Amino acid sequence: MELKELFNASNVNLDLEAQGKDEVLLELINLLHLDEKAKEMLFKMLKKRENLGSTGIGKGFAIPHCRSLVVDKLNVAFARQRQGIDFNSIDDKPAHYFFLIVAPPVEISNYYLPVLGKVAQFCKISDITSRLDKLTKVEDFLKLLADSGS
Repeated sequence: MELKELFNASNVNLDLEAQGKDEVLLELINLLHLDEKAKEMLFKMLKKRENLGSTGIGKGFAIPHCRSLVVDKLNVAFARQRQGIDFNSIDDKPAHYFFLIVAPPVEISNYYLPVLGKVAQFCKISDITSRLDKLTKVEDFLKLLADSGS
């Protein structure tokens, strides 16, 4: 499973409007195109996960993730917020790039942890933040995923 296979124009937002952590989570959830009740439940699950410890991994990245009954298969989303959001990241710096990963509690394909690992590896590419900053279209993001072998 490669990351480029999971993303498309409907689950990527390069111009996040959020100004706070909760708003980021809500905008990411909206990219999954769930019904209102599912969105509310997922928001609560993600908030619980964030209360255990921030998913802000530093260097401008956050990877909010959880398992939830509101989805029946692995779902992902990506968003960029140019000004940066205080996400309680481990390096105390704002997060600009957000990968959301949500999977059902039991998933036959078992992609949840491997995808989480691939996203973390993608975030460690040496010049990735400068490349993400230059993106103007969703297609550019998809190409970046393909070019990075992720």
